[in-house]
Amino acid sequence: MTTKSIMIVGVGGQGTLLTSRILGGITSAAGYDVKLSEVHGMAQRGGSVVTFVRYGDQVREPIVEEGQADLLIAFERLEALRYAHFLKKDGVLIINDWRIDPITVVTGTAQYPENIIEELGKKHKVYTVNAMEEALKLGNAKAFNVIVLGMAARHMDFTKEDWLRIIEQTVPPKTAEINRQAFLAGYGNC
Repeated sequence: MTTKSIMIVGVGGQGTLLTSRILGGITSAAGYDVKLSEVHGMAQRGGSVVTFVRYGDQVREPIVEEGQADLLIAFERLEALRYAHFLKKDGVLIINDWRIDPITVVTGTAQYPENIIEELGKKHKVYTVNAMEEALKLGNAKAFNVIVLGMAARHMDFTKEDWLRIIEQTVPPKTAEINRQAFLAGYGNC
């Protein structure tokens, strides 16, 4: 198998690290060599967080180069725009249709770009979900990242049952059921 490269991008506190642990768990359980790398910006202040997950028969380095990501999972629209250049020509972009204004927008020194999803759709294969809205329907806003992961899972070669098993093994036991529901909501949303 050739190495597969995944990027998870978001804002501090959105669950990018948990999502990378689930991805690392499922790929490792399938017998692949897996490398993870996390890049934290000003994560605790709403800054950008990027996680790389690479897996295959033999992975030499964890970092995904520009133009090499098979899958980009974005927990926020602007983060999708910021990192879309990492996607391969035939890569897939999963976007949580959610807006979080960075400090420059909040202070009025910059404007939040309009029509991000539409513009990205002109160059990339884009799938969107308003995962926050879906998570609120489930009764737990914190589960939105697993909804997005469920949508992304449809573009990977692992069974739904394998995903559910790894999620249960990875999340805190008291959150296992809500994360199961969240994954299934995203998985059925494609």
